[in-house]
Amino acid sequence: MSAPSETCWTVVRDAAAGDVRARGVFADTYLGVVRAFLAARWRTTVHIASLDDAVQEVFLDLLREGGALTRLAAGSGSGFRAFLFGVARNVALRHEQGAARRRERTDPAGTEPDALPSDAPSMSVLFDRIWARRILQRAAERMRALATTAGPEALRRVELLRLRFQDGLSIREIARVWEAPQQRVHREYARARDEFRHALRAELAFHVHGNPGDVERECAALLELLG
Repeated sequence: MSAPSETCWTVVRDAAAGDVRARGVFADTYLGVVRAFLAARWRTTVHIASLDDAVQEVFLDLLREGGALTRLAAGSGSGFRAFLFGVARNVALRHEQGAARRRERTDPAGTEPDALPSDAPSMSVLFDRIWARRILQRAAERMRALATTAGPEALRRVELLRLRFQDGLSIREIARVWEAPQQRVHREYARARDEFRHALRAELAFHVHGNPGDVERECAALLELLG
């Protein structure tokens, strides 16, 4: 996990300069997003066999000397999310086009080609949703890490959110499982939600270049994407 004073842009800067720790943080933060996007893009095609190679190529494009990260300015354009989508999409297109050329050489008769995904806006929406799920996952990891040091009651609130959202239990059902007064579980649930929002804002502050208002707007947009 990143240090409290770090942001996406400081990690990008240091990773582009070759800092080993920053490169590790960068890969840990974004590798899952890239892999999930390419896997979803290629899930019904033969290109899925190239998934590992393509993921590696994305990070080589980003981290090599003079690579894509060195051309990215903090806060530029529509942000790092759009930049990462562009790099991943370009690598995917290279793989798809290379496969098409090889198929033409080995099958000049032109049998039915493997279906390729559309590059319509739906692909960027897919990437944004994968990104949003990853941010929520990292926020949950932040919350659990804080709860581990805060003690058993804080960890119990983490479990409360898991039961509510992952297992789909109602507050009444959780109260029955815990053999606790429903009113108390409601209070703990409200506190758990506040703690999660705090963790989510902290996670978004890493990724968003701007002021607290920008973080709040990104938080709302993220939750809307998953709504």
